[in-house]
Amino acid sequence: MRRCLLLIVTLLLAVAACGGEDEPQAETSGQPERPLAVYAAASLTEVFPLIERARYNFAGSDELAAQIREGAPADVYAAASSKYPQELFEEGLVDEPVTFASNRLVLIVPRDNPDAIETVQHVTRPGTKLVVAAEGVPVGDYTREVLDELKLANALDNVVSNEDDVKGVVGKVSLGEADAGFVYATDAAVAADDVTVIELAKGSQPPIEYQIAVVSASENKEAAEAFVQMVLGQEGREALETAGFLLP
Repeated sequence: MRRCLLLIVTLLLAVAACGGEDEPQAETSGQPERPLAVYAAASLTEVFPLIERARYNFAGSDELAAQIREGAPADVYAAASSKYPQELFEEGLVDEPVTFASNRLVLIVPRDNPDAIETVQHVTRPGTKLVVAAEGVPVGDYTREVLDELKLANALDNVVSNEDDVKGVVGKVSLGEADAGFVYATDAAVAADDVTVIELAKGSQPPIEYQIAVVSASENKEAAEAFVQMVLGQEGREALETAGFLLP
């Protein structure tokens, strides 16, 4: 019996000795790498997360550019125009921007269309409640270009709300808070159950150029560059085309 106890104790000591050896520890930098921060135009809300996981900040391209100028921790900037990426590039705040998609403008009305709007010319009628994006927001600037081209600038007299981004316009029309609004075709498709689309004449369409760039101050440069390449690559192009974007 005593010999059995001695054998058990010996075995336990051996196991303890093996378990007490230091295991190799993975080296750490002391700071966990933060998720990739992508600042992207509101019209990319539905499609970008399908291309890659990241920490997204969706808003008007003008607002995002202002945030980057103020030092926001962005890694990638994707805008619904070339204006702001090119300005930031000239200021040394982003790497050279690349065009990755285009879009087109449409007019939307609520599904029940209470104002009986059938053509774009109807938005000039007295009493029509029109909602647009604010000046400086790309879709707002495109809207004003279209109205000028169609000689319908007086429609701006019917504007009841200037929204911060395209999603604001879609929301107002979808909820029946406005009789009509100008949005991107891709955003109209997302809200297809709530709105009816009125197409604009092809000759009135402004050139809409989406550009993407790595933010110069990014601490995740390698991941940011990989994200841009994914958007430009086959997977990104397929996702954009499926969502209704036009490819360059």
